[in-house]
This record gives sequence, structure tokens and C-alpha cells, in this order.
Amino acid sequence: MPHTPVLEFLLSRRSRPAKMLAAPVPDRAELETLLTAAVRVPDHGKLEPWRLVVLGKPALARIADQAEAHARGVGMDAEKVAKSRSQFDDSPLAVVVVGCPRPTDKVPALEQTLSAGAVCLGLVNAALAAGWGASWLTGWVAHDRTLAAALFGLAPGEWVAGIVHIGTATQVPPDRPRPDLAAITTWVDA
Repeated sequence: MPHTPVLEFLLSRRSRPAKMLAAPVPDRAELETLLTAAVRVPDHGKLEPWRLVVLGKPALARIADQAEAHARGVGMDAEKVAKSRSQFDDSPLAVVVVGCPRPTDKVPALEQTLSAGAVCLGLVNAALAAGWGASWLTGWVAHDRTLAAALFGLAPGEWVAGIVHIGTATQVPPDRPRPDLAAITTWVDA
């Protein structure tokens, strides 16, 4: 049986950049519902090769300060420092999706990585469907192993799959060009 409203939502969904989000944010009970929806992803072997770190506004302010200090310490360009800091300064709430691959011969690491990415998209879609604004970002802070480990408590072998920012959308960004389906699709009928 078709779920037309769900398909219509998916065909029209639009992320909201962190700079377009403000308080209020979901309360803990509502956020737990969104997180529950987000982790309903393909997870071959039931490995749960991901975990979540929820960052409230005080944590985001601390992370902005630490990221800026780290960036200045390594001589990063001032514009790049400001841009990365703003991701955390502007956001009222964020969830870090941490990829934590499990050792197994049954499920390749790539499938575990894709599952972590699915959690990111699942969380964005759950937040948008619940009426919140949301976006999935990373940036150099997420990819700097030393800094990310300190900020998000990464264990050896873990990595940041995404930082999902959630809040009340203050504006709707213009839609962006979408892929040309004909240019990226090959139909194989026989």
C-alpha cells in the first residue's frame, strides 16, 4: 500500500543550514523519538556500528572555543577558523553520529560505514518530518582526528560520520539544483 504523504515528504525535503536554526529545540523525550527513528537503518549483522553524542548549547559553545583555539594553534586561515566556529556557535543542538566499526568477517567495514551514514540521513529526515529544521555537516573539526577524539570522546578506530544540527528553522533556504536523473541512471532490462 503506498504511503503517499511519506513519498511527498521525501520528494520535497530540504535541509536547513545550522546558521538558519535557533531555539527552541526538541525536548529530551522528543529527541529520543527522533534518535529512535534515526537508528532504524540497515544494520547487517545487528552490529550497531555507530553511536550518538548529543551536544546541548553549552557543549556547542565549549566546542566552538576549543576548535578555534586548535585552529589558531596550527596556523589555520582566519576565514576557515570563523566558518568552522560558526557551525557550533550558530547551532542550538547537535547530534554527533560516531562511526564505530565492529570487527567481523561477516559484514565488510564499508557496509558498516554506509550504515552510519544512513543514521545521519535518518536523523535529518526524522527531525524534518517532526517539523524541526536540521542539517548534516562535518567539516575539518570532524576530520581532525586529534581534535575530534578530544571533543567527542572518540575511541581508537572511531570517526565522525556526521554532525546533525537540529532546531527551529528561522528561514527557508532557496531550493538548490537537483541531480539530472537521466544523466546518472543506467537502466538494465535484460
